[in-house]
Amino acid sequence: MRKNILTIALMFGSFAGVSVQAQNTNTTKQTAVAQATETATFEVNGKCGMCKKRIEKAALGPEGVQSASWDVETKALAVKYDPAKVTEADIQKHVAGVGHDTEQVKATEEAYGSLPGCCQYERM
Repeated sequence: MRKNILTIALMFGSFAGVSVQAQNTNTTKQTAVAQATETATFEVNGKCGMCKKRIEKAALGPEGVQSASWDVETKALAVKYDPAKVTEADIQKHVAGVGHDTEQVKATEEAYGSLPGCCQYERM
C-alpha cells in the first residue's frame, strides 16, 4: 500500500513538472510574439462603412498583419504587424491597391475608378 502511494506521488510530481514546463514555454512564446509586433497609424482616404470593410480587409492581406482598424471620421488606419514579415509600406501598397490613397501611396486611377460611386472621395 505504501509503495502504491509513493508511486502515485512520484507520478503526480512528474505531471506537475511537465505542466509548469509547458506554461513556461507558452509564456516565452507569448513574449516573443509581443516583441515581434509593431503598431502603425496612418491616414487612408475613404468615406463610409463600405470603405471601412474594404480598407481593413486590404490591410489584413499581407502575411504578418495581425489587426487593422480604420476610423471613418478621423480617416486613421491603425495596424499591428510583424516587421519580420511585412513593412508598413507593404500594408499601404495593399490598401492603395483597392482604390484608397494612403499617406505614402496613391491608388492608381484604375483602382480608384473601380470604387463604388458612394466611396469615391475627393482626391488631392
